[in-house]
Amino acid sequence: MAVGTPKNRPASSVLAGIPARMKVLYVTTLHRTGGWLAEAFTADSAAHIVLEETIGITASLAKLRDEVFDAVLVCHEPGVLDALEFIEGLRAGGHEEPMIVLGSQSPAQMEALVYEVGADAYCCVEQTTTRSLLWTFGRAIERHQLVRENRKHVQAERQRLAHEHREAERLLAQQRSLVQELESLCEPDRDDAHQVPHSVSATDADGHIERTLCELPRALVQHYSELLRAYVVMGTGNLSKDMARLSDLLAQGGVSAQRTMQLHLEVLEELVEGLGNRSARHVMNRADLLVLEVMMHLADGYRRRYHERLSPPQQLLLPGFEMIVPLAPLRAA
Repeated sequence: MAVGTPKNRPASSVLAGIPARMKVLYVTTLHRTGGWLAEAFTADSAAHIVLEETIGITASLAKLRDEVFDAVLVCHEPGVLDALEFIEGLRAGGHEEPMIVLGSQSPAQMEALVYEVGADAYCCVEQTTTRSLLWTFGRAIERHQLVRENRKHVQAERQRLAHEHREAERLLAQQRSLVQELESLCEPDRDDAHQVPHSVSATDADGHIERTLCELPRALVQHYSELLRAYVVMGTGNLSKDMARLSDLLAQGGVSAQRTMQLHLEVLEELVEGLGNRSARHVMNRADLLVLEVMMHLADGYRRRYHERLSPPQQLLLPGFEMIVPLAPLRAA
């Protein structure tokens, strides 16, 4: 291994890419002790390397169990110390330290084998300089840090999504309970001959409401489902005409606000269940805006029909016929 720092690139220019201090475990044999390697690291001022040497696999395992290292450098000496088997066993045992193999074989023979057992890099003694070995350490350490951070990020994202789904289920349960309470309050005042069929509630073994099914035409449920999916994507303001037409249909059919809310909850539950691992917060927020807008249109539709019933339209006479007195009916002689 070539010793020293290249003259055309001083050590201070690469400190940003190489950790200033690294604790490295050197796993070797009696034939290749690491005195020369420690001298090479000392001669290069790019980083301070704390090199701890162990002879054989047993001593290395004990060292890894008791101490923490930034990287592990394994000497590959066929017949004496097989670095490939050693690293494969470490990875199977859960060790995640950056591991580099140092040997005398050519990279063309060893690189693919090294990567297959889980090592981070292979360095040939005759072709590697001290500075390139330091860069190999730095890149391997950086990669493992990124892997750990990404794993933490993925775990936090999964927890966040699970929390959002639990929150969505809780809100849906509260809304179903609210609809059930309104149904029980309005039940004595209903004229069953002029109402849509009652809803059906499924309960679990503990008596809790699991789902409220709205017995409305399937075509209406499908139409509302498509409207909700479009609303989640497009947002408010883009589907006002569609919601106004839907509200008119509901008002013409005498569908109450409770039935409309049941329809909304049934469709929303199916949509949330189909999200899988995707976020439910955006869907719940858009769904709340949708049902609010639908209820506003529905209330306005019932208000118009109420005023039309109070003041029904009257047939007006044509111009010129206002003064004509209607003839009295003829009596039979």
